[in-house]
Amino acid sequence: MSNTTTQDRPVCGRFAPSPSGRMHLGNLWSALLAWLAARSRGGRMVLRLEDLDPDRCTQTWCDQVMRDLEWLGLDWDNEPVYQSRRTDAYRAAFARLEEAGLIYPCYCTRAERLAASAPHRSDGVPVYDGRCRRLPPEELARLARSRRPAWRVRVPEEVLSFRDLLQGGVSQDLSLDCGDFILRRSDGVYAYQLAVVVDDGAMGVTQVVRGSDLLDSTPRQLWLQERLGLPHPEYGHVPLLLAPDGRRLAKRDRDQELGALQSCYSAQELVGQLALLAGLIPEYAPISPAELIPLFSWEKLPQADCAVHWADGICTFFTKTIQSPVQRDLPPV
Repeated sequence: MSNTTTQDRPVCGRFAPSPSGRMHLGNLWSALLAWLAARSRGGRMVLRLEDLDPDRCTQTWCDQVMRDLEWLGLDWDNEPVYQSRRTDAYRAAFARLEEAGLIYPCYCTRAERLAASAPHRSDGVPVYDGRCRRLPPEELARLARSRRPAWRVRVPEEVLSFRDLLQGGVSQDLSLDCGDFILRRSDGVYAYQLAVVVDDGAMGVTQVVRGSDLLDSTPRQLWLQERLGLPHPEYGHVPLLLAPDGRRLAKRDRDQELGALQSCYSAQELVGQLALLAGLIPEYAPISPAELIPLFSWEKLPQADCAVHWADGICTFFTKTIQSPVQRDLPPV
């Protein structure tokens, strides 16, 4: 990949929360590690509120996210950026891709998308097979009279590889493992994949640290950066914190929700729990994020997802694969 690399630019990390509910322990884990990764290299930290979905994201939740980050002891160096106010930038990027002949309308219903999907990926997600890119003009015209399309980008038969700061070498066949993906929904809302690429470029982000559930999105974002002439950040995907049954923590289920945690723990007590899990301290002790800056190292971080069971003041972590306690049974605080 020929675009400008992070080595040519000052370090800049980012918070990019979706303000659709109260943050949970997994959100705090990712935010803490993203902040430490940037600050440990003397870098800036910027905040972007990914409030694209008007049905789920509100200003109330935006304000709450910022209060929660500040409570934890995490700061940022910019005026917060709201994606809901950046439609013009996404429209311009979309137009550039459209002019390059990379965009096409997709009229598939949900049922049709599933029926038209190629075999599912290993994680169970279906891959769209490009059905609508092959429709003749007369069929497209007929569908346009009765349906509003989503808009997809044509991906090539290309294997894209990159080196993740924690996960190591990662490769993805864009056509087989990703497929043509949506850049604008049928209701006109621009999709996450386009918005995040445009904003990371505009905000000067050089380092993206986020949960491993987004590892699969990285190759398509790198590919979009190439198409739009944007520099590539470096990426580090940290393990997820899971519910005791192995499912992902979810805001809608109020899993390990920060409001409940704040009623039991101080910020430094909570950071101490997370720092021990991250391998940054040898034994539990309350600690502030600022005190962890000189202790941060990618080599110390775990790679496996962990289930979290919090009861009677004791936080116990389990590995995703074997579901047995690891040496992270934390004392009550």
